[in-house]
Amino acid sequence: MNPLHRAPQRVVVVNPTGRYARAQVAAMRAAGTALVAGIAPGRGGTQMDGLPLFDDFADLDSPADAAVLYTPPEGVLDAVRGAIAARIGLIVAAAEYVPVHDSLKAAAAARAAGAWLVGPNTLGLCLPGRALLGSIAPEFCRPGRVALLCRSGTLTLALARLLTEAGIGQSAVIHMGGDLVIGRNPPEYLALLAEDPGTAAVLYCGELGGDKEYALADALPGFGKRLVALVMGRHAPDGTRMGHAGALAGAERETARAKLAALDAAGAVAVERPEQAVAALRGF
Repeated sequence: MNPLHRAPQRVVVVNPTGRYARAQVAAMRAAGTALVAGIAPGRGGTQMDGLPLFDDFADLDSPADAAVLYTPPEGVLDAVRGAIAARIGLIVAAAEYVPVHDSLKAAAAARAAGAWLVGPNTLGLCLPGRALLGSIAPEFCRPGRVALLCRSGTLTLALARLLTEAGIGQSAVIHMGGDLVIGRNPPEYLALLAEDPGTAAVLYCGELGGDKEYALADALPGFGKRLVALVMGRHAPDGTRMGHAGALAGAERETARAKLAALDAAGAVAVERPEQAVAALRGF
C-alpha cells in the first residue's frame, strides 16, 4: 500500500491508556485524525475520553486501516502480528529498545503481508492538514510538496519547523525510526514518494552509522525528483554512539562524511547544515 495516497479513515491505538499514550491520543484527535477505537486488553467494553476500548483487534466492529502502537518494547512483535492479522495496512510502532530479533520478525512479517511498518522507535508520521499518526507536533508542519524523511526524532521536529518557518510546506513528515532495524528502509520510502503526485521534492536527513544511505544512493538515479540529503554527525568522535542505537560509526564507510560523498555522487543535493537544506528547497 502507499500510505501517502490518502489519509487513514479508521485508526486504532494499541495500549492507549498510559499517561504518554493518552496525551498522544488527545493530540491526534485535535489534529483531525480519525481515531475510532483503542485496543486495551482487559478493558474491553469501556471507554477512554469517549474512545471505545476493545480487548483485541478481532473485537472491532469494522476493519481499521491504520494502527498506532504504544505497547512496551517486549510487546511490539505481538502487536504488529495482531495488526497484520486484522489486515491493517499502516502500522506505527512507537517503542524504543525493541529486541533486535523481534524487530527483524516484525519487519519481515509486515513486508510479507504488504503492510507498511513505521518504526520501531519512531515519532510516527504527519500528513499536514490530513492526519497525524504518532507524536510529531502538527503545529510544526504545514501542507505542501516537500516530503521529509528522517532517522532522528529530534531532527524530524527541528527540520519540519525550519521548513515551515521558511514557507516550505510538506506533503509528509516521516520519522522512519532510530533503531538498527526499522520496518521500512530509505529506498522503500523513496519508491513510495516517487509515485506520489503530491510530492515534488524530498529532504532526507540521515546520520552516521550503518549503511542505509548507500542503499538510498543506489536507488537515487531512477527517482526523478530532487532529493536534498543532510547527514548529521560529521564531528562525532570516532566510536561514539550518538543518541540511539543506529547512530554509531564503526568504520570510515559509516561516517557522515563518507555517506554525504556517496549521496552527492549519486545525484543528491548534499548539504552539511539544516539552513543549507532549507535554501536548496525554496520554491518547492
